[in-house]
Amino acid sequence: MTDTAQSFREVLLWQKAHAFVLSLYRATEGFPKSEQFALTSQIRRSAASVPSNFVEGFRKRTTPDKLRFYNIAQGSADECLYQLILAHDLGYVDTTQLQTDIEEVSRMLQGYMTALSRNTA
Repeated sequence: MTDTAQSFREVLLWQKAHAFVLSLYRATEGFPKSEQFALTSQIRRSAASVPSNFVEGFRKRTTPDKLRFYNIAQGSADECLYQLILAHDLGYVDTTQLQTDIEEVSRMLQGYMTALSRNTA
């Protein structure tokens, strides 16, 4: 799972995380202007942090370094999940599907980390 890909672009986890970010950017276009430098900015940064940290970890050479960045990606996924809940509860947009999507990415990250840990144990 973790050693066969030559590029992060080949990893299904990254593909799903990237697609999620694209969907999230489209969904947040309709947020109120008053949120431009608040929730809109924060949710976009946390979303983009997920595939970004995966990419950074993918290139690291040691397992502890890889796991550190994958764990940061997980934290960003959880942060983004909360912000999606907030946007939904504020009535900005229905984020039900986006919540499902980021939870799937988070589960995939956990699986990736578990497999990596097993391969080096």
